[in-house]
Amino acid sequence: MFWLDEFGAEADNVEIAYTLTNSSWLNRIEAQFTALRYFALDGTDHASHEEQGSTIRRYITWRNRHADNVRLRQTVTRAKVA
Repeated sequence: MFWLDEFGAEADNVEIAYTLTNSSWLNRIEAQFTALRYFALDGTDHASHEEQGSTIRRYITWRNRHADNVRLRQTVTRAKVA
């Protein structure tokens, strides 16, 4: 594949997995974005992009330290099933 060779994905042991446009539930990262939206963005009205970015960075730091959090796991699991 030209694209894989051109950008070195093959050399970096990266495999491109194409999914259907209407099947985001097949993409494992989508569940993580659901949790991000639920825990960090729902019900907020940030005054600037910098403020929103700071909230997202704080969430990612929290998420990485609390990967075994029950509410986080439940949210991600529900998103995977939906």
